[in-house]
Amino acid sequence: VCSTLVSAAVVVLRPIQINNQLLDRSRNIMALTGLLPAGEAVEDEQMLELFRSLDTRIADIDEARFDETIDPLTFDQRRAVNDADLSTAVPAGSDLASIGRRSRYAPVYIVWDGDRMDRMILPVRGAGMWSMLYGYIAIEPDMSTIAGMTFYEQNETPGLGDQIAAPQWLAGWRGKELYDHVGTPLFAVAEGEVDLSSAQAAYHVDGITGATLSVGALNRQVRLALLLDHMVREKNGDH
Repeated sequence: VCSTLVSAAVVVLRPIQINNQLLDRSRNIMALTGLLPAGEAVEDEQMLELFRSLDTRIADIDEARFDETIDPLTFDQRRAVNDADLSTAVPAGSDLASIGRRSRYAPVYIVWDGDRMDRMILPVRGAGMWSMLYGYIAIEPDMSTIAGMTFYEQNETPGLGDQIAAPQWLAGWRGKELYDHVGTPLFAVAEGEVDLSSAQAAYHVDGITGATLSVGALNRQVRLALLLDHMVREKNGDH
């Protein structure tokens, strides 16, 4: 009887769980799109409607192309990591973010302004000092300027490493450049405060005191996300 009740509960609650997961994801992503009305609360249904209006695609990382056979609204990248058909082991020498395995596919969220891309949002995932960090990074149409950054899940040291999710610190990411004029990745979170008169000021974000290991892990995660950015740009001619 208990087994039957549990099974029934799983079946009944599954759609609600999926909807709540989609809502949580949509809020984090929409916060980076620039489409939310400033200073106004957005109801759940309106949030989901806005999220579904995004041009959401699934990128096949290994094949360097968009895969139209996978539904981007139901694809779960985290679950895919544990599926042998959807993931692959990362060689130790190439495991920038210490993730062990990675999904073969990744969601890409594109915001359009007419026929012009306004920004692109990529997932960020990797090991911090104590936990796996999950977030998103938004990139401007020039494919080099950061439009925003957010973390929606992390369990770093309270008062130290967990400051990577602080809005005031993440605000410092906006406007920073990922690449120099020849395409060399230069973005990094500095070990301390950035000297605004230095050549690195355009590419570096102030570090967090006492969170050296978390910050170092974060730099590796951004480098991993930029590999996906390179793939999308090279395959699609920057459009």
